[in-house]
Amino acid sequence: MTQGTPTAAVAGTWNLGDLTVNRLGFGTMRLTGSAAFGFGAPSDRERSIGVLRRAIELGVNHIDTAAFYFSSLRSANELINRALAPYPEDLVIATKVWAGRDPSGAWWWATPEQLRGQVEENLRQLGRDHLDVVNLRVPPSRRSGSVAEHFGALADLRTAGLVRHLGISNATPEHLAEARAIAPVVCVQNAYGVGAPADERDLLRACGEQGIAYVPFYAIAGAGREAGAGATDGEAVLAVARAHGVTPAQVRLAWTLRQGPHVLAIPGTGNPDHLVENVAAAELRLSDDEVSALDAEEVSGG
Repeated sequence: MTQGTPTAAVAGTWNLGDLTVNRLGFGTMRLTGSAAFGFGAPSDRERSIGVLRRAIELGVNHIDTAAFYFSSLRSANELINRALAPYPEDLVIATKVWAGRDPSGAWWWATPEQLRGQVEENLRQLGRDHLDVVNLRVPPSRRSGSVAEHFGALADLRTAGLVRHLGISNATPEHLAEARAIAPVVCVQNAYGVGAPADERDLLRACGEQGIAYVPFYAIAGAGREAGAGATDGEAVLAVARAHGVTPAQVRLAWTLRQGPHVLAIPGTGNPDHLVENVAAAELRLSDDEVSALDAEEVSGG
């Protein structure tokens, strides 16, 4: 890796419909503090605002958020609005609906008719008159069910001008095919990283063949999911990290970006130093042998 501070542009670009983004983006869940989903304490507000502004300085122009990213004292959308409005012209903000949380933090799932209210909630919090990208977040209970009614409702909101582009999240190949029959899909946002199952890798490849962005979440956290990167890294990850003098998280991100030109990373952090490290991972070049070793760890579930 070179000296100096690299920018997200090093990772290259991809188009979400007519919107061009750098492939190394930023996820906002951890900005609200680990208490967002029941872990730890709320974040420091000014520090979170500083991280967002620094991300833009480092070339990030793709931010992932959700109205349900909030803790007792922090809202990711409010932090984005406070830190970045008026927004840079090239900034793309993607959010998620179907999933929701009431003011007490309890989860609920919207009916098709309630999706407009969730979209409008994001619009109010972000201070926008339209949303760049909205992902339909499929609930775990619907992994084998239809998404047509909900996606159709979102497509109507797109026609009405409230939403520019549509995606799906936590989705299966069947969900993707069903959604594409209704309206264009610019991205699939699923859990993916070293150790991901083979069928998810197949979906990643299928997205590339169809010109659809694949946006992994938990690329760093892995099995730690919302709690963060608490799981032990496998030997292949650690060996590559030692060879390059980088962190395991940077290796995971570099491997993620190597999965295809249509793969967009959205690592999240509330730590300004980790932000710089994450962006720097865009210029980490892994050898074919290193990628193969990490792929083998994926197959073994390491």
